[in-house]
Amino acid sequence: MTGAKKESTGKVAATNRKAYHDYFIEEKFEAGIVLTGTEVKSLRDGRATLQDSYASVKDGEVFLYHCHISPYSHGNLMNHDPLRVRKLLLHKKEINKLLGKTQQKGLTLVPLRIYFSERGKAKVELGLAKGKKQYDRRESIKAREAGREVERAIKERK
Repeated sequence: MTGAKKESTGKVAATNRKAYHDYFIEEKFEAGIVLTGTEVKSLRDGRATLQDSYASVKDGEVFLYHCHISPYSHGNLMNHDPLRVRKLLLHKKEINKLLGKTQQKGLTLVPLRIYFSERGKAKVELGLAKGKKQYDRRESIKAREAGREVERAIKERK
């Protein structure tokens, strides 16, 4: 699902707030994720981290790397490895599009959030991202601060 898709109203398990600071997000994709039972339970508890994680296309499939999902607290011997590589589920057309853009333009696939859809399925929102330079980050911070100042001034006037 690309472009103008409706915003999901499901429960958000993890977000990658740093991605918006470090990257320009050009396009967003929704992907399913292959999980084990204890990973799903841990995600429902909100025990996941997307910091420093990324996705890449390998052999016609998309994989998520360095996504930390903590072991389930009530899990036993069947508990999962927290940093294992997880397969993402996308349509073939979307995979080919991602493969082309990541190879040509120097774009990166960054997971923005993990959430549960209305049907109870775990989904990952991927962003096709281009890295920001240091001056771009400073400009973003300045723009954010200017917006806050405007909001404060409007609030004081009322």
